[in-house]
Amino acid sequence: MTDDTQTDIQVRLLPRSSRNQIVSKECDIYKIKVTSPPVDGKANAALIELLAKKLGKPRRDVEIVSGESSRLKRIRIHGLSLKEVEEKIKT
Repeated sequence: MTDDTQTDIQVRLLPRSSRNQIVSKECDIYKIKVTSPPVDGKANAALIELLAKKLGKPRRDVEIVSGESSRLKRIRIHGLSLKEVEEKIKT
């Protein structure tokens, strides 16, 4: 049996920050800082790495669904409910 649960969250990404961290949640949008610059997908990769680590999921279970080249992104997390995601990300 496979787990088909998937959850989408909105993220406002702030690249070139002093550290990688989930800052806050405002109006259902998570504000996340990464140290990487927004060049060649480095900030996106850092975002996925940070979320995967925080959620205890492999990177393949965290994907950018929309906003690849924008600061505002929609992220899909496979295998976790919204409640589980919110508990693990708590800011």
